[in-house]
Amino acid sequence: MNHTYFMQLALNLASKGLGKVSPNPMVGCLIVKNNEVLASGYHQEFGFAHAEVNAIEQLDSSISTKDCILYVTLEPCSHFGKTPPCADLIIQKGFKLVVVACQDPNPLVAGKGIKKIKDSGIEVIEGVLEKEAIELNKTFFCYFKKKRPYLILKWAQTADGFISKWPIPINPADNFISGATSNNLVHQLRSQTMAIMVGKNTVLNDNPRLTTRLNNGKNPIRILIDKSLEIPFDYHVYNSDDQVIIFNSTLEKQSLNHQFIKIDFNQSIIPQILETLFQLNIQSVLVEGGAYLLTSIIDIGIWDELIVIQNPNIYFNTGIKAPLIELKSSFEKIGDDNLFHIFN
Repeated sequence: MNHTYFMQLALNLASKGLGKVSPNPMVGCLIVKNNEVLASGYHQEFGFAHAEVNAIEQLDSSISTKDCILYVTLEPCSHFGKTPPCADLIIQKGFKLVVVACQDPNPLVAGKGIKKIKDSGIEVIEGVLEKEAIELNKTFFCYFKKKRPYLILKWAQTADGFISKWPIPINPADNFISGATSNNLVHQLRSQTMAIMVGKNTVLNDNPRLTTRLNNGKNPIRILIDKSLEIPFDYHVYNSDDQVIIFNSTLEKQSLNHQFIKIDFNQSIIPQILETLFQLNIQSVLVEGGAYLLTSIIDIGIWDELIVIQNPNIYFNTGIKAPLIELKSSFEKIGDDNLFHIFN
């Protein structure tokens, strides 16, 4: 039996949930008999049925599950959350064999689902394409293993290493660096992360919306670092598009979709922010600036990915310098821009 082949199909299916299921993981499931896929399902949206339920519901009722193998990319849950335990459903259906890519790092599951299925007498094979399954849900695993959100740092820079002119031009277009294709990619990335974080100066200088308006995806939670609450409330980041979290030094308050959280700016703020975001169940954060915030995170080494968009045709000669990161010779062309993708 080619377990690797069928697990890869299940992983491909799971990836369809990208940007739609967080803070849950992406999960795919196949039901196979005599090397033929009879039913499949994936977790499509947070709060709705899990992959195993969707696959089992698709299976023709005339087919005996006792003759079938169930493939699932993540250990079936064993606890009651927004849905009943999938492990119980699998046991009830009595599959011949269950093949699991990897264990769930969530302490509520963490081996309990597999043990429950094994204890019922169903054979379980673990670790098929485990590395690939963990990579698919890298933000989910980072959150539970490292007790912090998965951090992606992103910026655009000129050929000579500047992220902005200074002073900021009156006409915003004079400060544009990345092209339309890159901008669409960034909005897609925003739709795939739970939150987006910027510093005060980025908001004051650019008045960004921090939404996915070019992608039509789900807007991320907006996180602002504004020590003295200097950002005017009529700026775009305070609109009603989505939740806003404001880390500051004075105010602790929840108001409509605005959550003000007080932290100690006399100490390193990044660990405080990450600890708070962990408690808020925010599993992935895209950090888009500015230079001081990006450099602060790079300096303490707590990041997972860097995405640098370089326009090789624009030179500012002077201005705000990009964070100092060595860009390797390998990059991907995105329209007219160069995309550098670096993993920590």
